[in-house]
Amino acid sequence: MTSATPALRTATRADLGAVADALGLAPPALAPAIVEPDARVLIGTEGQVVLLRRQWSYDATAEAVVVRRTGVPLDHPDVLAAAAAWGCNRVRHLANDRCVPVPAPAEAAPLAVRFAHLAALAATRVETAVALARDIGGTRVKDDGSPGVAADDAAHAAHAAAVEVLGTLGVPVLSEESSDRQVPEGMPWIVIDPLDGTRNYLAGLPPWAFSAALVRNGRPVAGLVCDLSSGRRWSAAQGRGAERDGVPVRTRAGSTVVVPSAPHGGSVGVPGAARRVRITGCTAVDLCLVADGAAAAWHDVDRAGTHVHDVAGGLSVLLAAGGAALTADGAPVLLEPDTGARIRFVAAADETLARTLLDAVA
Repeated sequence: MTSATPALRTATRADLGAVADALGLAPPALAPAIVEPDARVLIGTEGQVVLLRRQWSYDATAEAVVVRRTGVPLDHPDVLAAAAAWGCNRVRHLANDRCVPVPAPAEAAPLAVRFAHLAALAATRVETAVALARDIGGTRVKDDGSPGVAADDAAHAAHAAAVEVLGTLGVPVLSEESSDRQVPEGMPWIVIDPLDGTRNYLAGLPPWAFSAALVRNGRPVAGLVCDLSSGRRWSAAQGRGAERDGVPVRTRAGSTVVVPSAPHGGSVGVPGAARRVRITGCTAVDLCLVADGAAAAWHDVDRAGTHVHDVAGGLSVLLAAGGAALTADGAPVLLEPDTGARIRFVAAADETLARTLLDAVA
């Protein structure tokens, strides 16, 4: 970013009046851009404003459409970055149809940067694959009680779409939908959950999500969780913080705890300090809710545990947002390239709260 191209940031509710004045619009006309995941306003310090919307073009390509702008070129780096985070291939001007491509990171760019770019593209392809697979094959329940054909079709389609994109990075990609690949010691690896929250998906009860994480030495160093039911996206990279739909997020103290649904009709352990308990049925989103401060904590230590593909993406967001994750014996969570193994842990806004929660429910 040079002095000739001032940086832009994602506008919030506090900016609504200034943005409306700059674009010549009534504030209510901009409200969707503040609250909808597929709309965004970027603002600069010198009056620059651009209103963007993500949509699919006639050729099924995701694109970021510039609806209105003032003082912002179509190829501004932060406009391209917003489009990339949406998994878009191009930016298009609504009025004149001029397009600019969204460039991919150079091959020499850090692996985490290249992963973030491809994970966003993968999430967009998964959105389409899961939507097209909906209601195909019915809702037969399998012998183990898990969702049947429709969810399987959606998960398989999502897996194929994601691996086609992320597989180009040249590192092992693990998934719930495939047999584990051998990961040489010290080598980074990717783990995805093509469709977390399959029962929600079948019932049409949000949320259900796609998640992906880049793991190095047991730590998720970059990740993305896309709530496929709403379009919300959480992303993170070690040392660069966490975001939800382009806005930086941090954990915060509170009294709301999110927990998994109880297995086989059992009960869920609830800490005494919790004033509100929520069950979403989607672990990846649960961890992101702790990351962005909507909830204070999450745990599964009173049940059999959770698989690495369920939690890796959400953990990357949680840790980058300042949160903590501790195993049932109080150690930091380390991820292993084994999608069959289970992890029991607590996740909270900070380590002190995590240990307090662990003492209450372990």
